[in-house]
Amino acid sequence: MLTDMQVRRLLPAGKSYKASDSGGLYLQVSPTGSKLWRMKYRFGGKEKLLSFGSYPAVSLSDARRARDDARQELREGRDPSLTRKQRRAQAASSETRLQAVGEAWLAAQKPTWTDRHYNDVETSLSRLVWPKIGSIPIPEITPPMVLSVIRDIEKKRALETARRVRQRLSAIFCYGIATGVGFADPADVIKGALAPLKKGHQPAITDLEELRQMIADVESIPAHPVTILAMRFLALTAVRPGEVRAMPWAEVNGDVWEIPAERMKMKRPHVVPLSRQAMETLAAVRNLTGRGPLVFPNARWAHRPMSENAIGYMINRAGYSGRHVPHGFRAAFSSIMNEKLPHHRMIIDQMLAHALKDKVEGAYNRAQHLDLRRLIYQIWADILLDKDTKMEEILIRNRR
Repeated sequence: MLTDMQVRRLLPAGKSYKASDSGGLYLQVSPTGSKLWRMKYRFGGKEKLLSFGSYPAVSLSDARRARDDARQELREGRDPSLTRKQRRAQAASSETRLQAVGEAWLAAQKPTWTDRHYNDVETSLSRLVWPKIGSIPIPEITPPMVLSVIRDIEKKRALETARRVRQRLSAIFCYGIATGVGFADPADVIKGALAPLKKGHQPAITDLEELRQMIADVESIPAHPVTILAMRFLALTAVRPGEVRAMPWAEVNGDVWEIPAERMKMKRPHVVPLSRQAMETLAAVRNLTGRGPLVFPNARWAHRPMSENAIGYMINRAGYSGRHVPHGFRAAFSSIMNEKLPHHRMIIDQMLAHALKDKVEGAYNRAQHLDLRRLIYQIWADILLDKDTKMEEILIRNRR
């Protein structure tokens, strides 16, 4: 390897020569005395060269950093020469960049999607895809590039998210093909290389004592107070996690949460009577987020919903990975309350906003039964948080 002293002392000769460093990096010394940093590498079976600039304008340490960046791109399946040209040209045909095509695809889909689903898709792409390959033109994106993005998501144990992101990327590439800016779908090619996903029901703790302990364990770890309060509210209401994450303050009407049809999976409005503990949770989180439109916003952007993985990651960090997921509170509520109140099975199904099974049950469920549902929610809250952490402790907890 070269040293700064050696680089300074390199003198011109009768013909050009190389002074090698490491990792393919070398200094080309010309007969005129100019010194140019270059890197030799192979891509697609062909030998190629990169130029990093002349010495001393580009120091030895600068050249090594440029070499390391290029080697990282190679590991991710990208040709560093190509990406350098793209950055230098600032995407002369910017409409072919993945992010530009993806945003056009999002705009085309938005009229047919709920706001919650649109926000989920847009947020996943903005956080997980655009920073890595969003600036690369679609025709230059290879399957290894896409696989690198998806595997980074898998490493965080978010296998479902990885699959959803791959599907969304595949739809964007197909949109690019249809609009004439692409010719292949590299996201489709990689399906067989993804980590296997176990089929079946999502993990859920349905034993009351174990569930209480799980909540206590999660609320005892360092985490953002809004995330902890979101989990508590989710557990108390047993709605779908996405309905909590995108919940606006405008839907809270006194001690009732009124969810409009467009935010519900079954496209029917849903009313959730709030227990005393749920109201206390909202009062606590209002101190933190009450000035914004959302009850449980993203930690970085107050106008965006909380990340779809925030609560799940927190549960995993508390040691419950593979044992309980945010959606599991619905199974817990159903199992425990059906056992305690078996004669109110249809009311409990109504509280979970399940699809109607037959005409008789459909007629039964059209009634709101708010008083009975309020009573069941209060029973659930009382047994679930029998030894609950006080709100003051959550609000003053050290953040992660």
